[in-house]
Amino acid sequence: MSMYTSVSSYSFSQYIRLGKMTQLDTIEKAAELGFSAMEFTDLDVPDGMTENEFASQIAEKAKHCGISVAAYTVSACLIKNTVQETAAEIERIKRKIETAAVLGAPLIRHDAYFSQNKYRSFDASLPELAENIREISDFAASLGIKTTVENHGQICQDSDRMERLFCAVNHQNFGLLVDIGNFMCVDENPAAAVSKVAPYAFHVHAKDFIKYAYSENPLQSYFTTRGMNKLVPTICGTGDVPLEQCLAILKNAGYCGCVSIEYEGSIDCVAALQAGLSNLKTAIERI
Repeated sequence: MSMYTSVSSYSFSQYIRLGKMTQLDTIEKAAELGFSAMEFTDLDVPDGMTENEFASQIAEKAKHCGISVAAYTVSACLIKNTVQETAAEIERIKRKIETAAVLGAPLIRHDAYFSQNKYRSFDASLPELAENIREISDFAASLGIKTTVENHGQICQDSDRMERLFCAVNHQNFGLLVDIGNFMCVDENPAAAVSKVAPYAFHVHAKDFIKYAYSENPLQSYFTTRGMNKLVPTICGTGDVPLEQCLAILKNAGYCGCVSIEYEGSIDCVAALQAGLSNLKTAIERI
C-alpha cells in the first residue's frame, strides 16, 4: 500500500466563512478536485441537528461521492486548572470519539494542551498529560479508533517533545499526527524534525509556509513563530517545507497511509488545493 491523498475540511475555511460553501459541500468539491479521502475538523453542526446526526449525514455524502473519511480532528486542552475541569474535558473528547465512529473515521486527532497555566514546563506537565491521553486512547480502542496528538500549539510542537510524549503515553493505540509544516512554528527544520518522529506517525498533514526572518516584513499576512520569525501560509509544495524529502523520510520509516493537505493561506482555497494536490501527487510518485 502506498501513500494516498486527502484534504482537511479546514482547508475550505475561506469559502465556508464567506458563505460560498458548507462543510457538507466540501465533500463534493474534494472529490471533484481528485482527492481520495477527507478529514473533518470540529463539525459545524446545523441548527436543529445533533453532532452525531450531522456526522451520519457527512458519512453518507462521502460514500456517495466516493470519498473515504480519513480522520476526525478536534480541539482539546487536556490539562486544566482543576481536576474537575480536566475530567470534563476528557469526557468531552470521549463523546467526540463516538462521533468519529459515526463518521466512519479510523482515527481521531485531539490536541494536547495550549496553555502553561498549571505547569511552567513541558516536562512538568508530561506525567499528567500522558495519563490523560492513555485514558482517552483506551476508550477509543474499544471503538476501534486510533488516537493521535499533532505537533501543534508550540508547547507540544517540537519533535523531541513529541517523541517524549509518544514514549510517555506508551499505548499501542496511540501515535502521532505528523504535520510536516508545523515544526516551522517552533523554528525547527522540517526534514530534521520529521526524521525524529516518522516512526511514530499514524497520520500526516502536508502544510507549507514561506519563512521570513524577524527583521523582514512580508507583504502578505503572517503569523509569528515561537522565536519571532514570520510564516506566510502557502500552497503545498511551493514554500520552504521540503515536501518530497519529508515524504521520503516517512516512507523510509514505514509510513504508507494518508497524507492530508491542510491549507490556510490567502490565495483562493480551491485554486490553492488544486495546485497543492498536483504537487503532492508528484511528490508521492517520485519517492
